[in-house]
Amino acid sequence: MKTTLIITTYNWPAALKTVLLSILTQQHLPDEIIIADDGSNEETAILIALLRPQFTMPIIHSWQEDNGFRLSRSRNKAIALASHDYIILIDGDMVLDKHFIADHLEVAQPGYFVTGKRIKLGHPLSEQLLQAGKPASKPLSFFSLGITRGRELAIRCLWLHKKLSMKSPYSVTGIHACNMAFWRQDAIDINGFNAEFEGWGPEDQEFAQRLINLGRRRKTVKFYAVAYHLAHQENCRKNLSRNEKLLKQIQMSKSIHCALGLNEFAQK
Repeated sequence: MKTTLIITTYNWPAALKTVLLSILTQQHLPDEIIIADDGSNEETAILIALLRPQFTMPIIHSWQEDNGFRLSRSRNKAIALASHDYIILIDGDMVLDKHFIADHLEVAQPGYFVTGKRIKLGHPLSEQLLQAGKPASKPLSFFSLGITRGRELAIRCLWLHKKLSMKSPYSVTGIHACNMAFWRQDAIDINGFNAEFEGWGPEDQEFAQRLINLGRRRKTVKFYAVAYHLAHQENCRKNLSRNEKLLKQIQMSKSIHCALGLNEFAQK
């Protein structure tokens, strides 16, 4: 099974570099990387060009004009460009454990989408990683100083994953697309992410709700597919109330499609 890893980013090349360097340590590399760029300046493009020779797989820079927080549209553009059947989606501030891609592939299953967890790092440790400019000589772990939330999730253990992962295949509670995986065809069948979402909001939960309405089930990965979230200032939430209404509409209507999604882009 071949995979496309999609990484979202916006004007934070230092974080994107740290994430890309963590991909180089993977025991199982993705077959393709797409950077879903929501309008970064040329510094991000320069970084990608400099790092591209270090990778054995294609790295595609999917860029759109900076016209506000349009994360859903940016993800859709990247999904439309994806060449492979299975998509792993992360944010450009998620530093990956070396087993991350392999773990996602191990739990992948037709009829399911996968949602993972994140371990939050404090500002001092985050800054240390950002300044390093190379893969960490000592990988992050449960014992790392500077973890501020979710330390227990850094324990990678298949037995714990099977025993303690949340069993709620029809719930969208706690879903974050900073660590998510799904079949590309399933995304096409629901018309991708809802691009009516602009600004920070539960666009990832709405996407998952439509997958559930399609008949797919959620598989939650805990103590597996470990990823560390770099500290940063929270995004503006001025559109949160409007965006939450969009989610409630889908939950009430049980709709599968959104009006504005992947249909905006030519699909392969």
